[in-house]
Amino acid sequence: LPAKEREKKLNALPEEEKRESGKTLPDLKKATGPYAFRFEPSPTGPLHIGHTIVLLLNSEYAKKYKGKLVVRIADTNPEDIYVPAYEMIIEDAEWVTKQKVSKDIQSYRMDDYYLHAERLIEEGCAYVCTCEQEAFKDLMTKKKACPCRNLAVQEQKERWEKMFDVYEMGEAVLRIKTDVKHKNPAVRDWPAFRINDAPHPKHGNKYRVWPLMNFSVAIDDHDHEITHVIRGKDHIVNMERQLYIFKYFGWPIPEYIHIGRINFEGLRISTSGFREAIEKKEYSGWDDPRLPTLAAFRRRGLQPETFIRYVTELGPSKVDKTVKYGDFVKALYAY
Repeated sequence: LPAKEREKKLNALPEEEKRESGKTLPDLKKATGPYAFRFEPSPTGPLHIGHTIVLLLNSEYAKKYKGKLVVRIADTNPEDIYVPAYEMIIEDAEWVTKQKVSKDIQSYRMDDYYLHAERLIEEGCAYVCTCEQEAFKDLMTKKKACPCRNLAVQEQKERWEKMFDVYEMGEAVLRIKTDVKHKNPAVRDWPAFRINDAPHPKHGNKYRVWPLMNFSVAIDDHDHEITHVIRGKDHIVNMERQLYIFKYFGWPIPEYIHIGRINFEGLRISTSGFREAIEKKEYSGWDDPRLPTLAAFRRRGLQPETFIRYVTELGPSKVDKTVKYGDFVKALYAY
């Protein structure tokens, strides 16, 4: 229709009564300094509805306490990076949170990660392991230390240097010393660095020794002075691993809040799958209305306040929920 006729029809529609929600987020434990929160997506694609709850909980708490929010892009796995996602993630985050965010990119912090790794090796808190994976796993299952663990510090330093130009992929990893008798086998001497020769889209072949998530996250949370970490319950074991880094360096430990997962019945969220389908022209793009991406919801006409209200009413619940995707979308439209 012509613009004037569209406007006339729009103005003739009855105005909906606005329903304000009186619900607010529960208080957090007091921080010793300025409140600081973070959200850490991998650049495999733009943000989808699965990201949004964690992002907005952090964002709304940052607003509540006049703190900062850091959106940290975790790109230290050079094999699974979708280059446009670097910008798409920030665009989505700033749209749905209605605020400018502090941006950081992990792959630009490599020298800092190396310095911390070298200090841990020097202090006998980390070691380079050359055991075959299955052999190491068998030792940990039996609560026995691997033969690499107790080598002299000088030998460990030499092995660390070899990771940069001698060892091949899979031949050596840097491990953090924990308790080999820890009740959870996943916490026993966990891997902190690995060798990966895949070229990185931002750095080419400049680096081949890459930090794994638990190491880089711990260093970053300290450097960004994060006071509260809000994330899914599936990260509880990761917290146990990361606490070793904080304790070894004597750093203040953030307050960890682990929330329940929302399982969307009738929806399989797979960024790589969506990307493949887009390349095959099954979808028109990341903002195709059939996708559960923030770009798609934005194209549908939903506003940031819709998601903010949903997340505020949900709160940092520890209970897992299963929601039919259709009912979830209806709830969004009701808001």
